Order: sequence, then C-alpha cells, then structure tokens
Amino acid sequence: MEFSLDARTEDLRADLLDFVATCVEPAEAEFDSQLAARPDRWAWDTVAALVDLRTQARKRGLWNLFLPGDDGAGLTNLQYAPLAEITGHSRLAPAAVNCSAPDTGNMEVLRDFGTPEQKRAWLEPLLAGEIRSAFAMTEPDVASSDATNIATRITRDGDEYVVNGRKWWITGAMNPNAQIFIVMGKTDPSADRHRQQSMILVPRDTPGVEIRRGLEVYGYDDHDHGGHAELAFHDVRVPAANLVGEQGSGFAIAQARLGPGRIHHCMRSIGVAEKAIALMCERVEGRVAFGRPLSEQGVIRDWIAQARVRVEQLRLLVLKTAWLMDTVGNKGAHTEIQAIKIATPATVQWILDKAIQAHGAGGLSPDFPLARQYAGIRTLRFADGPDEVHKNALARAELRRQAKAREARHG
Repeated sequence: MEFSLDARTEDLRADLLDFVATCVEPAEAEFDSQLAARPDRWAWDTVAALVDLRTQARKRGLWNLFLPGDDGAGLTNLQYAPLAEITGHSRLAPAAVNCSAPDTGNMEVLRDFGTPEQKRAWLEPLLAGEIRSAFAMTEPDVASSDATNIATRITRDGDEYVVNGRKWWITGAMNPNAQIFIVMGKTDPSADRHRQQSMILVPRDTPGVEIRRGLEVYGYDDHDHGGHAELAFHDVRVPAANLVGEQGSGFAIAQARLGPGRIHHCMRSIGVAEKAIALMCERVEGRVAFGRPLSEQGVIRDWIAQARVRVEQLRLLVLKTAWLMDTVGNKGAHTEIQAIKIATPATVQWILDKAIQAHGAGGLSPDFPLARQYAGIRTLRFADGPDEVHKNALARAELRRQAKAREARHG
C-alpha cells in the first residue's frame, strides 16, 4: 500500500499551498471590504480582489482542478483530494481556482449529460469562470431528504416545457451572475417512482422566474458563495431542447451528480479542520490562565490530541473513497461515499467546537473564522442528503452484507 503522492500532485500541492497562503488568505480582508462597498452584496464573483486571484490561479495552472479529462486538469479523485483539502484553508480558495460548489457539480452534469448545444451555451462559460450556476432540487413543501417527493412540475407543451413550483436553499442563486439553473421536477407523476423526475435548464432571465429571498445559516448569509435562495417558478417556459438527458432520468442524474459533490465537500472540510487545529494551537500557546499557558492544561491537550487522531482517521477514509471511485467507479464506492458523508461533518464540527472553546468568547466573534466555519460545516449535515438518510442506507447495506456472509459460511 503506497501513501506517497505522485510527482504531479506534489508539484500542484506545493504551488497551491503557496498560492493560498501568500495570495488568497491575505486577500480575504480586502475582499470583504470591497464587497461591502458594492451595491449588490451577492455579486461576489465580480469583486476586484477575487477577480485578481482568479487571474493569478489561471496563470499558475491552478484551474478546474476538480474535473478529470480534457475539460479540467485531468486529475484523478485521489490526486485531487489533497488539493481540495488545501482549498478548505480559506473560504475564497475554492472560487479562486474555479472549484466551488455548486458550479463543480453542475459542470459535471453538463459534461456527462448535456447536448453539444447545452455544453456550448453553459458548460464552456462555466469552465472559463465567466458565469455562475445553481442546482435547484430542494423544496420547502416536501421532505426533500427523499428526492422522489419533489413536487415541482415540468410539463411538456409542444416544443416547450412549462415549469411550476417552489425551491429553497438553492446555493449560489442569489448571485446575479448565476445565469443558469438546473431544475429538478416531475414530468410524469404516474411513472415508476424513480422515473418521474427530469432535469431542465432554466436561464435566470426567463419570464416567470422569481428570486424571492436570501436565506441565512445561523445569521450568516454566505454571500461570498452566492447565497442560498428561495425561488419560485410561475409558468416558466423553456425550449424542450433544454431537457438534460432524457425525460425521466432526473433522479439518476441527481445521484450521479451528488457522489462527486459529497467527496469534494469532505475533502475541503478536512482542510477546514486542519485550519481549526492550527488556530487552536496558536491560541492556547499565547494565552495564560491560572498561572500557566492554556497549552499546558490537560483538557486542552486532550482536545488537541483527539483532533489530530480524528482528522487523520477521516483523511484515510476519504482517500480510500477517492481511490475506489477511481478504480471501481462511483457506484462501487457507494458505501464509502455514504460513510464519509456521515463522518466528515460530525468530525469537523467536533474539532471546530473545541477550537471555538479554546478561543473563549473570541471564538464566537467574526474576529476569527471559526464561527462562520462552524455554520458552514453544520450545514453539510443536510447538504447532499441528511445524516439520517445516509445512516439508514449504510446500515441496510451492512445488514445485507452480513446476511450474505452468514449464508456463505453455513451454505
């Protein structure tokens, strides 16, 4: 079993570490200042500080690292994992290298299922970082943890489809530069349960598209990623050619999209955990309580030791999952994808909680990134499926596996 990185990944990792540490992280304060001065706080990708970072990233070859094949950097999931982790060090880093959600997943959908015309219209400008996008699946009126509950209707009418429904927690949709929405809805409620849904491309400026409001997470509006929006579609008409894949394939496309999306979230979250550990160690070395540094307090050392053990365990599980996705495909890695989706948010949330505690009241303030990161990680326990759905599916698979093993032993 080989744990070393190949030469190309090592080179990219060194360059990305330098870029994030010397360019991206120092630009965060300037980005915030410039965004606050803009009339539209959601138009984050047009802020000069970020535009400059994106220009630098492209010049350095740190662009579309997430996407295998000719369209991206041509990396495997295993090669991308340590790079995605580095982008977790700064909230601006994923966008700076054009590897931020939901655009990454949407680019994969368009690459794998889009027509040549759809790719020219939407994939190419997304790859170039010229526009943003959103993925509209979750709804306020149904339990969206079961994607077959989706109530939005997509009805065929001649050469067009008509979309009606409500969506919410649609990441990126508040950004005026999110020019295309991939909308999931039901085209045939009478079909088989997993063949009722389809996906369709809805341009932002289509008549009947309503951006109702931005949604906050623990008081954070996540404006530097385009915000989370509530949307409504009122008799929205788009050409039938805007259908993604074939009618009835929406559920399958969603599952294909969410697998890579889940591991990308987990990869970045490990970087968040590493940053939190670094901040915690720095804080406790410089603070004195009851006559000695916090770093000499037993409880603090327990937190630090446990944080290191937990993040190393998590990294190994994520790397194994990436390797499986490369070698046996996303379907073959399904169990491991579920496992990391369960383990990662809970583990990183625990580490962030201890880092916040070590910072005292300062950990709750905007003076440190910990509170914002905690809100973001807590969100991941819902994003791409809540914990309970993944635990149920993982347990079901384990019960089947154990039953087969007993059957094989006893004939």
